[in-house]
Amino acid sequence: MNDVTDVTDVTDVTTPRRRRGKLSRELVLAAALRLADEEGIDAVSMRRLGQAMGVEAMSLYKHVAGKEDILDGIADLVTAEVDVPALDAPWREALRACAIATHQSLLRHPWAAPVLESRRNPGPARMRYLDAVVTILLRAGFDIQDVARAFMAVDSHVYGFTLMILAWPFDLRDAPDEAAVMANDVFGDAFPGLRAMAGLAITGPGVPIELEFGLDLILDGLERRLAGNAGGPA
Repeated sequence: MNDVTDVTDVTDVTTPRRRRGKLSRELVLAAALRLADEEGIDAVSMRRLGQAMGVEAMSLYKHVAGKEDILDGIADLVTAEVDVPALDAPWREALRACAIATHQSLLRHPWAAPVLESRRNPGPARMRYLDAVVTILLRAGFDIQDVARAFMAVDSHVYGFTLMILAWPFDLRDAPDEAAVMANDVFGDAFPGLRAMAGLAITGPGVPIELEFGLDLILDGLERRLAGNAGGPA
């Protein structure tokens, strides 16, 4: 009898009833992040998340308030992948590093860009990040209006560039073959300018896919604006 009882106890460890006690908000959000990465953001629901974790969906409500709370949480996990810049960092280097790191994080989580921008309750990681960037720009001499403009300019470039790449209908490794089809079957002689640009991908050196090119143009413009601002450093 003792042997039978011991087997029953071991088996119970794998049941949802026993596993629920091991749940935490951190584990739930980590599972939701994996689910979004693997199956897309539309797959993230309380029911589907419960299935993925091997628990009843109702048990998740002890740790998260619902789907919107989960979206807030996983958006903050994505933001947490970007290091918060030091407040005494040079503004241009800080903004550039943050923009590149954000782009890389959004590529790792293809669902994240629209979710991040749609959140009305930013989490602690995002609040720390945003406040640090604002503080760095204010200390550099930008007025608060130009700080907001800088945010909009840099974010629109990073998010727009990322979404453009994610929306492409082909893998970048197939770009030469795709460009050849476009040049011969679509552009032809009717669109010589586009045909010439397609040639970059066909014969080299390749069409430049560079977040940094547009980013540096924006930063150059901000630098000139700061230098021309009577309230900022010359």
